[in-house]
Amino acid sequence: MPTDTLTPSTVDEKRSTPVLQKILGGRGLGEFLMDQRAFVALLVLIVIFSFLSDAFLTPSNLVVMTKHVAYNAILALGMLLVIITGGIDLSVGSIVGLSGVVAGVLLQGWELSLFDATAYPAVWVVVVIALAVGGAVGALNGLLVTRFNVAPFIATLGTMYIARGAALLISDGSTFPRLQGEEELGNTGFSFLGLGAPLGIPTSIWVMVIGAFAVWLLISRTAFGRRLFATGGNERAAELSGVKVRTVKMKVYIASGLCAAMAGLIIASELTSAAPQTGETFELNAIAAVVIGGASLAGGRGSVRGTLIGAFVIGFLSDGLVLIGVSSFWQTVIKGVVIVIAVILDQSQARLKKRRAAAEAASSVAAEAEGIAADARA
Repeated sequence: MPTDTLTPSTVDEKRSTPVLQKILGGRGLGEFLMDQRAFVALLVLIVIFSFLSDAFLTPSNLVVMTKHVAYNAILALGMLLVIITGGIDLSVGSIVGLSGVVAGVLLQGWELSLFDATAYPAVWVVVVIALAVGGAVGALNGLLVTRFNVAPFIATLGTMYIARGAALLISDGSTFPRLQGEEELGNTGFSFLGLGAPLGIPTSIWVMVIGAFAVWLLISRTAFGRRLFATGGNERAAELSGVKVRTVKMKVYIASGLCAAMAGLIIASELTSAAPQTGETFELNAIAAVVIGGASLAGGRGSVRGTLIGAFVIGFLSDGLVLIGVSSFWQTVIKGVVIVIAVILDQSQARLKKRRAAAEAASSVAAEAEGIAADARA
């Protein structure tokens, strides 16, 4: 009888097959690539823009682009928590503008007419108050969604206008320039958030990294993270199992507001000025980053890794288009196309997973039936 001979190539193939199966995790190649679509898209963007512009991959440009990514990533981390629960937050862009304006008012002097005086709070007080304002808008969102049963889209659409209107009213539509502060007033140091670079790395990037690590710990290593995914996966079932769904939703909207306020403070610090129009359309970038990263708008699915990669895709796409001289109008069109494609791919991924689950179930049933038949014949 002929015997099989092992050649070096067949040995390598036998060794590589289990490794490949481990990488794919029981998925087909198409489903694996679909799961990694954000990373693939990022690699494609890097290759294309590197070919079109020699300045794209220079160290200085990478630092600048990563700083821009950090704004969207900080917003997207808060948005991720909301989307995992099956919600949406359209107010984050307006909170960016409002928090910057609040910081501008406080740094340039808060007139206390009742006492006929002007207060110049320390920078840490300014930061805390601005963050508290963002958290308050987030709490309002949570209250509307959980207590008054307003749909998240409508609730946050309303607060989007409220926050933007508040920023315009506070500033009277004008910009607060020169936010460096003055030493004699004890309110210097605000520029550190946007222009500081501890260990040679911009502060905004540090905030992004620390925030991403904190959110990763929250959703993957705590009981709250399990409640978060349970709420998004099946709200009614989570409620019946003892999860306080309203509390979970309230907390994620507050967290989203805090993230948006931090992004607003960093932008105002970098520009050393605060304008009420800052942050317009930022909510779309945040949503796009989360969706491109593999989160489901229906809730119950999402990851920090995917969200960060999605933020890099949006950031590198925007800066790359600027670098090669594409019109800002076309940039908006391209971003819209990317968001639509991301949603289509998300739906395709869901269908692939359903088909695989159905095939596995059918195979299991067939194997069980065959076993029963074999037992009957015996």
